[in-house]
Amino acid sequence: MATDIRQLLLAAFDVEHREHITAIRAALRADAPDWNDVFRRAHSLKGASRAVDLPPVEAVSHRLETLFERVRTGGMALDREAASAVELALDRIEAYVAGLDGGTGPDMPGDGLDALGRLLGLTPSAPPAPAAAEPPPPSPAPPPQPALAPAPKKPAPERPAELQEPATAFLRVPAETVAALLRASADLSTTLSAKASVAEGMGRIAAALRDLQAKADSLDQTGPGQRAVAAGLATLAREAAEHARRQSASLGAVEGAAARVRAETERLALVPAETVLGPLARTIRDTAREQGREVDLAVAGLDIPVERATLQALKDPLLHALRNALSHAWQPPEARRTAGKPDTLGLVLEVALRGGRLRVAVHDDGPGPDLGRIEAVARERGLLAPESTPDAETLLRLVFEPGFSTADAIDTLSGRGYGLSVAADAARSLQGSARLEPRSPAGTSLVFSLPLSAARRSLLLVEAGGHTCALPSAAVERLVRLPRADLPHSMGRTVLPAEGDGEALPIADLAAMLGAAPDPDAARLTAIVLRSEHGRAAIAVDRLSDVRSLLVLPAPEVGGDSGLIGGTAILPGDRPVLVLDPDGLAARAGAAGTQGQAPRSDPNTTPKPGGRAAGRTTILVVDDSITTRTLEKGILEAAGYRVVVCVDGQDALDRLRAEVEPVDLVLADVEMPRLDGFGLLKALRADERFARLPTVLMTSRGDAEDVARGLDLGADAYLTKQSFDQRKLLDTIGQLL
Repeated sequence: MATDIRQLLLAAFDVEHREHITAIRAALRADAPDWNDVFRRAHSLKGASRAVDLPPVEAVSHRLETLFERVRTGGMALDREAASAVELALDRIEAYVAGLDGGTGPDMPGDGLDALGRLLGLTPSAPPAPAAAEPPPPSPAPPPQPALAPAPKKPAPERPAELQEPATAFLRVPAETVAALLRASADLSTTLSAKASVAEGMGRIAAALRDLQAKADSLDQTGPGQRAVAAGLATLAREAAEHARRQSASLGAVEGAAARVRAETERLALVPAETVLGPLARTIRDTAREQGREVDLAVAGLDIPVERATLQALKDPLLHALRNALSHAWQPPEARRTAGKPDTLGLVLEVALRGGRLRVAVHDDGPGPDLGRIEAVARERGLLAPESTPDAETLLRLVFEPGFSTADAIDTLSGRGYGLSVAADAARSLQGSARLEPRSPAGTSLVFSLPLSAARRSLLLVEAGGHTCALPSAAVERLVRLPRADLPHSMGRTVLPAEGDGEALPIADLAAMLGAAPDPDAARLTAIVLRSEHGRAAIAVDRLSDVRSLLVLPAPEVGGDSGLIGGTAILPGDRPVLVLDPDGLAARAGAAGTQGQAPRSDPNTTPKPGGRAAGRTTILVVDDSITTRTLEKGILEAAGYRVVVCVDGQDALDRLRAEVEPVDLVLADVEMPRLDGFGLLKALRADERFARLPTVLMTSRGDAEDVARGLDLGADAYLTKQSFDQRKLLDTIGQLL
């Protein structure tokens, strides 16, 4: 029993010690720290470590407490040397607690204790002073409590109030179990939506029976047969109505239970970013000490809940990025002083939510990107045309090329160029992007922009150009409905009048952004005013549909480069909808000029296919992803084509051979189950009926070898999803037809 209680105490201590260490670190960076609070936290950390019998942590905490007591009473100043010693001590405590296994851990290095001892004038590695010599606590200590774990030759431990009754139990759950639970929860929701239609059907049957009964009652009821029929119908109607009522009540109860399961499952999948990314700060500080470099590393937003799988995928790339920053951004203290900066290199690891996306960034205050050096290396490697004059944005994209490095020599921190290449690969694997940016007045930022995966969010469903899309409700500032005739115009664009102290906003049409035709007969404007990183934007839609809480899944690969798509959601009946990114919409609305709100008669508003008449052209779309099929089908149908879909190469081949309908062109993915795109293409070219059938391969595999293989097999075009542009797709199809 004592062992069980101690495990609970250790679990609670793990949470408590993080809170104290985080607060102490924040105080070290504050302009006017509350040293009384810092002292109390060191004192509480010492008491808590004693309660769970962790002498190494207790010893270091005691010296921290002594140091902070001298600082708060003016006995010493917390200069750079003292701050470094405190950081080292906190890192050693964190590492020791993280390594605990069954209540015991590896030996704690003595450098943290020694560094504090030197500051306090104590003998290195000396044990802590006796309890009688300790600084007095700021408040009376709680009365002694009975020992909760065997602790020979030690007084009964002092139990902080927070540890007397642990409120939270901790359980380790494999990540794959959580993922499976999420999938099962989604399947349950889909099944329940089907049951809802059954209940609705029973209700309609009951209504039809009541109608029949009414008609039977109006007939001649003199004969026994008619009376029997009327009575039977009445009985059947009552039974159907009762069954429908019970079915509806049962369904409501099950749906409520399923909603609770879904919510708890999704909450289980999300963890604070601190749980995975927190140790990175300690690792970088240790690396800096090994290199003899001082660094001031701050963290922000690590309390934000994020899907664990996303954090795990980011952990190594972020470590590479931090090491890269430590290498390229570090300058000698005298150089930093000359530039008007503090002597110590400043690094920040930041996690934030921006609109509909997750933003993870590494910032430094170093000299910033050396564009001249980047250009020279790019030319040496043949990444730039000899006569080209690249701009800064182009050069900063080149640093993500595999093996690209501007370091003069290979060292333990950088020099092989792996860091940023790994960062770019990780971002692509998460359906996101990574970019390098200069900071003002100096420094560099590496920014990951990622979709929020596996997060249930409130979504506003809208219709535009025949498509149903979703927008995060949190980004919606207000909804507007006004007569179009009353709207002013400015510089060729329809403008939403200012409200209160706000400003007038040009209106961008969502249907036009999606490559579809807006509703030409709408007498009233329906618009959404969005908030985003790019400011406010007014987006016109055909109509508002609903507000629902839905699970947002990663965006499909197709169209990811457009910046408009932030994810996908599944409506009842397995209907996928695209979740639009508010930042991407606002940026497109601001940059579109007259394209965002083209005149109704503008022929460029809707893409027009080339070649033969689109109304008589049928395109077969082959892709195993339901969201990708939906997106491609919507683009092509908006352009006027007739579209049929198949789920993989074998399905497409069987349909073509059965000659269900004439097909004029095939648009196929490469990576599919059963029969992939290469296999489908090979089979088509071997069949006389389809040897000349235009076939376009679209895939995320953009390697030169894959492109060459596809073209050698007879593909008429090969498009990659990362650089997807719907106009390029439509132009390619138009040329082939």
